[in-house]
Amino acid sequence: MTYHAKVIAGGTIAIPPELLAELGIKEGDSLVIERAEDGGLIVKTYAQIVKEVQRTFRAMLPPDYSGSMVDELIAERRAEAAREEAELEDWMRTHQAQ
Repeated sequence: MTYHAKVIAGGTIAIPPELLAELGIKEGDSLVIERAEDGGLIVKTYAQIVKEVQRTFRAMLPPDYSGSMVDELIAERRAEAAREEAELEDWMRTHQAQ
């Protein structure tokens, strides 16, 4: 379906209310406007951008991956902190004995 919008004072684009309702866009929502290769404009909601970014990152995961990157990062950081604590304790024992 084709809709018509109008550019009004200050460069504001007035989007038809029926299109806003159809897309779930409410007054005050922020939109992202991209310039297409053909010179046209692409208008997206922030929710659409988030989904695109999630899809992009999900595609980078190995096909057999079923875990949580966040859980892995936390586990790695905890292991690193434990190693640092052990190194500090070793250093303190060594230098306190002197």
